[in-house]
Amino acid sequence: MAMHVRPVRSTPDGGPRPRRRARTAAAALLPLTLTASACGSTHPSAGTFSPTGRTAAATPLNTPTTTSEDPATLPPAQIDKIVLARYRAYQSAYQHAYETNDPTALPTVAMDPVLSRVTTDIERTKAKNEIWRFTNISNPRIYARSKDGHTVYVVDCISTLGAYRFSTLTGKRIDGGPGTAFLYRSAVSFGEGTWKVSDSAKDKRC
Repeated sequence: MAMHVRPVRSTPDGGPRPRRRARTAAAALLPLTLTASACGSTHPSAGTFSPTGRTAAATPLNTPTTTSEDPATLPPAQIDKIVLARYRAYQSAYQHAYETNDPTALPTVAMDPVLSRVTTDIERTKAKNEIWRFTNISNPRIYARSKDGHTVYVVDCISTLGAYRFSTLTGKRIDGGPGTAFLYRSAVSFGEGTWKVSDSAKDKRC
């Protein structure tokens, strides 16, 4: 059955901690009542960790565009394509930030409140001399938008194939193992000429 996108009110407050530590109620991003089975793009990690090794450079996430992304000038179908592309860029930047303990690329694809939450958590992880390695499979889709069209809501069943925490001092694995699949609801908002993820909440298993 086809999903009908319907208008909802603007982005609510609240959002999750990173995937392994999410505590925020998903109701904060539930303009609908409920992502389904996970299949789609895979973000492989490097596997084992060496504290003296070299990390791969992040893929450019904020390629300049000469075309307008303003929802007032584009049809919803075109906005949806832009939003999904920006959401995928956020997921890529999110993973890279945790795997390098470096959140500096996040502002190109994220805004507050989610930007501050993720940045703070990464800084805390770095201060403990720890780092994460994980592999996710994502299958996002649009499920709602605000009445003014400036916020689009994405639902995604994120399947974590494995997540491991390492010591940056010794390179030894601290904990982790096979992951699970959870539904995430995210708000992608338009501001300063572009779309960025502004909030995200963990929902039920999927």
